[in-house]
Amino acid sequence: MATSVRRTTLTLPAAPLGPDNPLPALRGGHDPHRIEIPPDTVLPADMARQIGYRPLRSPLPAAMRDGYGRVRRSTALDALVIENDRLCATVLPGLGGRVYSLHHKPTGRELLYRNPVLQPAAFALNGAWFSGGIEWNIGATGHTALSCAPLHAARVPAPDGGEMLRLWEWERLRDLPFQVDLWLPEDSDFLYVGVRIRNPHPHIVPVYWWSNTAVPEAAGSRVLAPADQAWHFGYQRTLRRVPVPESDGGDRTYPLRSEFPADYFYDVPDGARRWITSLDEDGRGLVQTSTDTLRGRKLFLWGAGRAGRRWQQWLTEPGTGGYAEIQAGLARTQLEHVPLDGGGAFSWLEAYGPLAADPATVHGADWAAARGEVAARLSEALPRAEVDAAYAAWLPYADREPKESLATGSGWGALEAARSGVALPGTPFDAATLGPEQEPWLTLLKTGDLPDRTPVSAAASTAPAWRDLLEAAPPGPAADYHLGLAQWHAGDRAQAVRSWERALGPVPDTAGPGAHPGRKPGEGLPARAPGRGAGALPLYCLAVAESEAGEPGRAADRYAEACAVAAAEAEAAPEDGPDGRAWRGVRVALVREAVPALLAAGRAEEAAGLLAGLPRHERADGRVRLLTARVLLARGRPVEAREIFDTGFELAGLREGDETLSDTWYAIAERLIAAGGPVTEDVRTRARAEHPLPERYEYRMRPV
Repeated sequence: MATSVRRTTLTLPAAPLGPDNPLPALRGGHDPHRIEIPPDTVLPADMARQIGYRPLRSPLPAAMRDGYGRVRRSTALDALVIENDRLCATVLPGLGGRVYSLHHKPTGRELLYRNPVLQPAAFALNGAWFSGGIEWNIGATGHTALSCAPLHAARVPAPDGGEMLRLWEWERLRDLPFQVDLWLPEDSDFLYVGVRIRNPHPHIVPVYWWSNTAVPEAAGSRVLAPADQAWHFGYQRTLRRVPVPESDGGDRTYPLRSEFPADYFYDVPDGARRWITSLDEDGRGLVQTSTDTLRGRKLFLWGAGRAGRRWQQWLTEPGTGGYAEIQAGLARTQLEHVPLDGGGAFSWLEAYGPLAADPATVHGADWAAARGEVAARLSEALPRAEVDAAYAAWLPYADREPKESLATGSGWGALEAARSGVALPGTPFDAATLGPEQEPWLTLLKTGDLPDRTPVSAAASTAPAWRDLLEAAPPGPAADYHLGLAQWHAGDRAQAVRSWERALGPVPDTAGPGAHPGRKPGEGLPARAPGRGAGALPLYCLAVAESEAGEPGRAADRYAEACAVAAAEAEAAPEDGPDGRAWRGVRVALVREAVPALLAAGRAEEAAGLLAGLPRHERADGRVRLLTARVLLARGRPVEAREIFDTGFELAGLREGDETLSDTWYAIAERLIAAGGPVTEDVRTRARAEHPLPERYEYRMRPV
């Protein structure tokens, strides 16, 4: 039985993704992967070059996906099944092409961690992500912006005469097309995955790729790779070289023998076969191997501490088993980006399948013997030469045109094909996939003019070619606003500010004192009437620019004005119409951004007024509850701030490594103990002893 590909439906309890954030993603947000390299650490030359090579400044042009909650309901998901007589793989094309399940028929074993729920969490570069299965991460350090986005999918002839499932899309953060081909040769225990990333541009582009596999975690689970050393990255944000398997007093190849979450990037010697495996106490589990282009191997573990356990519960259902991740990437570490020449491509083959090894050797004290046992069993199950041969056989098929569409991704690739005329054999970006998001950009392409309508509904395009078109377009609110986004994305912040100022149009002279409560006469910014040219979004962009420039007072002014304009637009639009709903969404998003800026400028009363103006159901949202506690604390009302924590709330969009919850809790505790006096070191010590952080708010991923 060669590979067959069929459609099916997978039903899971799922939290809806909800609407995207309407504000442009100008900032990268909290970055848990920011590093400090100790002075005595010597990096390999290529690694040192690639760690600082062109990191993303923001997720633009992607929108932030933060509209989800934590209420799940039974949901039918489109799925594709790839099957032979040995394996059955289930793929979710509408959710980044995630391999949700890999079932080994002869043993009845599920080889992956299969999450029983679909619960979005803020782990992707643009927000929504979920745990489990095998995910394909492209773009920049972190989980791909396509984690919860649809990919194109189709049947394609496989090298052995069966069928392949092809997934493909245009990744917009780096402006690159990619494809993932999956097939199961007849009688094979291994899922083959051919991957290709192409650079259709004349210039060099930084590339990031990591295939992340979630595997079941138990007390006896051990992760093995062909390495004696690893680069350890913890959430203290340091990178250092450590021995494998034991470091810092413990064997770190057992995920549950660490307390805190951590990454271990294995330093696989040049010339060694590339593989990584997770085996249970009986020596059984999943192994991943590849051709040599995919050089990196990594273990991510949550650890056995309170925070790691809490995160695992957050991502699934309490009482279910946990997981670790075994990963494979283009570079030694996920902190690197690899240059790809103009017109060039990276391609490789991966294989995923079951492995059984002698448990006494695998779990023995002799690390060399343990990994030698795995290498021997892998060589028997899938010789290295077979992987290389499968890659060579697949390459000619990578250009085969799809013969039957199974799922549809975005229209952004079709827009790029329309702009550049690029031909990409094997991955067609059909004009039929163009939709409303691409319509304004098609108009710009055809007429040289971006439609001058409210920018609240227009998705961004920030690649250099689109910036060139915007610079040549007639000026107008929409064109200037989007030109500013492209300039900001390119790092040209001064030009971006000038473009956003133009997008606002002429400033009226009618504003009087008191336009902003708490400001001195003459300091209030001019009020802007609702309508075209009074855009809340350009004002938001200018607020971010002021904040990034270290001007908290000016940033607060801009935020306050943006909130006022959005409120006026929402009131002027029909309540049940799309414009009214859109502007109400903008207003709420702006208030959530403006409150911290007003607090930073010492304007707590103004911040309180913005929160009080939100609808009741919005004030019940966990993000607003936390902001309310922070405002109460700033207004000298710590008892009421503490009551919010005691009543309880959840932050559906809590980001990886974010410590806002614990920081706010202890700041309240310090004020309660200080009772109006100064917060001394003794007060801080007492706060931690007398007001321990409740488990429900414990998400700190590092020692404190």
